[in-house]
Amino acid sequence: MRELDCAHVLECGHQCAAVGEVSEYDFCALVPQGLGAFVIAPDEWSKLETGLIQRATLLNKILADCYGNQDLIRSRWLSPALVFAQPDFLRPCHNIRQANGNFLHFYAADLARSPDGRWWVISDRTQIPTGAGYALANRLITSRILPEPFRENNVHRLAGFFRAAQNTLAQLAPRPSENTRVVMLTPGPHNETYFEQAYLARYLGYMLVEGQDLTVRDNHVWLKTLSGLERVDVILRRVDDDFCDPLELRNDSMLGVPGLVEALRAGNVTVANALGSGLVQSPAFMSFLPGLCRHLLSEELKLPSVATWWCGQKSAQKHVLDRLDKLVVKPAFRNYALNADAENLFAAANRDKLKQRIEFDPDQFVAQERVEFSTAPTWENGALVSRAVGLRVYLVATPDGYRVMPGGLTRVLPESGKNFISMQHGGTSKDTWIVSETPVEEITLLHNTNQNVELRRTGNNLPSRLADNFFWLGRYSERADATARLLRTTLLRFNPERNGGALPLLAPLLQTLETQGQLTNIFEQKDLRQNAEAFEAELLAAIFDPARGGSLRHTIDNLQRLAMFVRDRTSNDLWRAISNLDERLVSPANNSVLLAGDAVGALNEILLGLAAFHGLARENMTRAQAWRFLDMGLRLERAVYLCTLLNATLRSPEADNPSVLEAVLDVADSSITYRSRYTLLPHIPAVFDLVLLDDKNPRSVLFQIEQLVQHFSHLPLEREADQPDSGKNILQECRARLTKTDTRELASLKNNWHASQVGEVIQQTLRDLPKLSDAIAAAYFAHSAISRTGRENV
Repeated sequence: MRELDCAHVLECGHQCAAVGEVSEYDFCALVPQGLGAFVIAPDEWSKLETGLIQRATLLNKILADCYGNQDLIRSRWLSPALVFAQPDFLRPCHNIRQANGNFLHFYAADLARSPDGRWWVISDRTQIPTGAGYALANRLITSRILPEPFRENNVHRLAGFFRAAQNTLAQLAPRPSENTRVVMLTPGPHNETYFEQAYLARYLGYMLVEGQDLTVRDNHVWLKTLSGLERVDVILRRVDDDFCDPLELRNDSMLGVPGLVEALRAGNVTVANALGSGLVQSPAFMSFLPGLCRHLLSEELKLPSVATWWCGQKSAQKHVLDRLDKLVVKPAFRNYALNADAENLFAAANRDKLKQRIEFDPDQFVAQERVEFSTAPTWENGALVSRAVGLRVYLVATPDGYRVMPGGLTRVLPESGKNFISMQHGGTSKDTWIVSETPVEEITLLHNTNQNVELRRTGNNLPSRLADNFFWLGRYSERADATARLLRTTLLRFNPERNGGALPLLAPLLQTLETQGQLTNIFEQKDLRQNAEAFEAELLAAIFDPARGGSLRHTIDNLQRLAMFVRDRTSNDLWRAISNLDERLVSPANNSVLLAGDAVGALNEILLGLAAFHGLARENMTRAQAWRFLDMGLRLERAVYLCTLLNATLRSPEADNPSVLEAVLDVADSSITYRSRYTLLPHIPAVFDLVLLDDKNPRSVLFQIEQLVQHFSHLPLEREADQPDSGKNILQECRARLTKTDTRELASLKNNWHASQVGEVIQQTLRDLPKLSDAIAAAYFAHSAISRTGRENV
């Protein structure tokens, strides 16, 4: 192995344990963590490459036999207990044929380099070989931070590997088609490797889907989109195989697709890696690999595993029990019952208990020699330190055999003295450079072509789940905006010196906050109304309390959660605008007192952040389905809160009070417009005409309805909807009602404004808007019909 000059190793870094909190282009914010380059010479890499290809080929043959004829078990090359006792052996997947006989489309091996220079495989990753996305992200940084050393050392590019992966997945399609649909199946944003999944999906050009986005009909897998169901050919899974089908595998799974195994049997879809491929990930297989390699490949195993003994064999069990203090004992299989107390069981203090468990159920245990990792320089806390490193290398199956990524993910132990590397427990990573003596080809994933390219003005059809998430992203962003405006207006008009006298003027604002869930029974608490400090504390809790269901902080948390769900479909600027909102609502430290003025300042910052989000959405998002549903959610939510505020105002005895009407204009952000049109104090007919009926005012109710009507005219299913309760009909009735309304009747009334025609129109609109939301959900967020495109491709 070669090492770079120390000055070249001082690169930016990142902590993979926190990947869910950063975007793929935010790594440079993590410079101090110490990402370095682990450099491997060409001759050393050539030997590793040959051994890894042989190993992947061998494991694929073992999988093919275990899920096929099972000759290895009949001929005693494998113990039946090693296969059939495993939870990773999926019996429903037996005899399911795989395209080109490949079960192991992707494979990764964890390697350790001992101090004497020899390489050992310490674990095989056949279930879901994660980490390739992190390796790609590391490469992006090192090539930018160290461009000269990168070029001078002729470092091999990674793009060729990912292009081979694209070609492999395209060739796995069970039907000939120029438009093969490949999707990446993810467990969702709460998974610890979701960042990598979103990053790779975007890089490879695949749609990132969850189990609820897919459905099985007539033994075919379909993607739920706004236009109906569309056929899926290949699934690149990031969900453990036993969770992939709750019908035939784990019935408690909420992550899979019911009926997927049956679709695989019918040969109508391909899953990579094949379901059940986690079988050979068991460390127990390592002790059998040398013999199996000679039997299946007529070769010696070129890349040895760390010395391993499976206790299911009598001789191995005796060896392990005699050397229990010198070996590392671990579960042989992925056993949930065993893992519950595994940490205590394998502790040194419980050796006697562990020995009893091995003697009672030997098949469940495996022992390995302790691994001493080689070290590499790492930049940490302003100095170079020596840290143990391990290397994860990735392979992809191609028509010509396995291809090795010329690089990998070098993982670094967080501190010396340990022999277990985990990115979830503080480990960091380095880029891996495979250098060449000659210049290397500059490869890109983008295809150059001299042929005519079909121009496109729209993207792929949006999955229903994403449309649902964008719709609620718009609703929660506007809900946060409305809540901040209502609370800011209330705090600015709240006077502790005259709390009781100010409440009637604040009643419409407080009633709206209570209806929307920010306040609870505010008018029934006499002590609260009479105690200015308690009343102020209640308003502050409505802003900062994360445990209160409708608080601004809780709404912002929901907004960020939804933004995470659509992370792979939004820009980094949009994501940063949302992620910065939470910082503005941090409660003061050291129990310091928070004043109303401080809260108003925080609300101003929140409104600026939300304005940035809305501006980015309107100016940067193409007018495709994602933007349309986001804006529909925003318009519907704005109409709801404006109607709620106007209804509460008409029910107030002070509805015609200029102070109350001024507050309505302030919340509706229409004060300047009103003053430019009228030279008089706020007057109830003029205020309600501006906020309710002015179709030129982007903050009026009618404007929101008009925008929704335009959006519905572009939705695929609404052109065919003639049902009375369809969204289009609901909107047309709302618009007709509002356009016939005249607010001048309010001038002749002295009370009971809510019983007027204007009041009845507002109340009916409030009843119709939830129906509109339900109609949108029923039409677009759950599908049973196959799209025309899908029918043609069956």
